[in-house]
Amino acid sequence: MFNLERWEEIFETIRKNNLRTFLTGLSVLSGIFILVILLGVSTGMQNGISKQFQNDAANVIFVWTGTTSVEHNGMNPGRRIQLRNKDYEVVNQKHQGKLEYKSAVFRIWGGLINYKKETGSYRVEGVYPDYQFLENQTLTKGRYLNQSDIDHSTKNIVIGKKVNDDLFKSEDALGKYIQLSGVNFKVVGVYTDPGGEREEARVFIPITTAQKVFNGSNRVNFLSYSLPVEENFDKAMQASAAFSQDLESQLKENHSVAPEDKSAISVNNSLENAKQFYDLMAMIKMFFWFVGIATIMAGVIGVSNIMLIIVKERTKEIGIRKALGAQPYSIIAMILHESIFVTAFAGFLGLFLGLVLLEFAGPMVDTEFLANPSVNFQIAITTVIILIIAGAVAGFFPAWRAAKIKPIIALRDE
Repeated sequence: MFNLERWEEIFETIRKNNLRTFLTGLSVLSGIFILVILLGVSTGMQNGISKQFQNDAANVIFVWTGTTSVEHNGMNPGRRIQLRNKDYEVVNQKHQGKLEYKSAVFRIWGGLINYKKETGSYRVEGVYPDYQFLENQTLTKGRYLNQSDIDHSTKNIVIGKKVNDDLFKSEDALGKYIQLSGVNFKVVGVYTDPGGEREEARVFIPITTAQKVFNGSNRVNFLSYSLPVEENFDKAMQASAAFSQDLESQLKENHSVAPEDKSAISVNNSLENAKQFYDLMAMIKMFFWFVGIATIMAGVIGVSNIMLIIVKERTKEIGIRKALGAQPYSIIAMILHESIFVTAFAGFLGLFLGLVLLEFAGPMVDTEFLANPSVNFQIAITTVIILIIAGAVAGFFPAWRAAKIKPIIALRDE
């Protein structure tokens, strides 16, 4: 039941000790505020990392080569390993029906592209049609490369949005011919990429054309694969790890590379990278929770100490109340009300300030690994409710001590 006199008494006590109450409330407020900001930052980090993994297909395995670092089968270290078309074909044949998308890539360095008076240097790659999905590219105009382009080694080209904007300005690029290192190619498609301008400053031609026109012979720079979606992350991890290990072992055997050689053939598994990042994120989030809760507990302990001081200062008053017939529960309620009020007011104010800061500043934050920090409102409210309960517990023990004071002893207190 609402008791006006009790609330007047609480505000009177706060007014008499405004600095002490302010500092106590400030410790609680800062605890909630810090926790909200930390949770927002952890969410922002998760958003940023998720955005990085959205740039490509979800379960991609890339293979590239380097030089051997270990002697093997009588061959000295320092051999340069070169992937060939045969490597790509053997892997495809062995894992037929188990792959979602696949492509070998032949990269052409320093590709100079001309259209009328416009010139630009862009990354040029010879690929298979599946590469569109491995790179998570979306066509805005025309089509991507198809199997007919591969079979007939056509001089068709797909360009990124940045290339389109640089060379064609407002002109429609489809059907136009551009010169790639002096060779005419017909633009059949324009794509966008979630990776932004850096990924859109590329052009793609059929790998068979790239190898013939640019003296690639049967060489490829790297291989790229993706596996079908599994029903859960653990199964996807198992399938991805098994394929990566088998792929690495097979290529090392084909190229006479020692099994322990880590530099000759490298396999990059996006799911393993994702798991490492998310495991790290879980640890960071736990650390943030620990720091935030520790800060809040410091505030709650401060509330408890203040209540003890208040009980000590009001010992004689409590004795008089009990001498006049006040029941123990009324003494406990008096102390608890003040403790809960200070904790709840400071807690909700800290929550409000934290949410306001994230609401206005969050959308402005968009870096490589931190994007739109925010906090789940339900979690934030639950945290404040737990804080209020903790404040009630913190105030209960001083209140219980006050209720147990005998009137005669309290009246003698100086």
